[in-house]
Amino acid sequence: MIDTREKQPYAFDSERVGMVRRALPAGDYSLAGHETEVAVERKSLADLLGTLTRGRRRFKAELKRLATYRFAAVVVEANFRDALTGNYNSQLKPNALIGSVMSITLDHGIPVFWLGDRQAAVAFTEWYLARCHEILKREGTSNE
Repeated sequence: MIDTREKQPYAFDSERVGMVRRALPAGDYSLAGHETEVAVERKSLADLLGTLTRGRRRFKAELKRLATYRFAAVVVEANFRDALTGNYNSQLKPNALIGSVMSITLDHGIPVFWLGDRQAAVAFTEWYLARCHEILKREGTSNE
């Protein structure tokens, strides 16, 4: 499932992950029937910087919701090296950016995956959702 607010949705292999657009309670991608327990939040580096500065309050609320999910992840379409070296267009200092990202994982329990670019992020997200589906199916909680 793809959130209707996602402006540049990923295209997945429809054999592995269905692509239905629907407003999701949290995240940009999920599995049908598991919208409140599986989510992937996608961020370009510019988007991440924006949500950690101008959109911080809204993003913290999103993280609070995602923290209640069984499977949640933040996928960043950038290299961690860009964060380390400040190779981005923002007043946010690298230490503040990295500290905020560490907070997502350590304070909210949501892993952050730096995938390098959009193509790798698409592949990772597809694999992540497919694996979540396999786990839910094995447990008998999948709607398939």
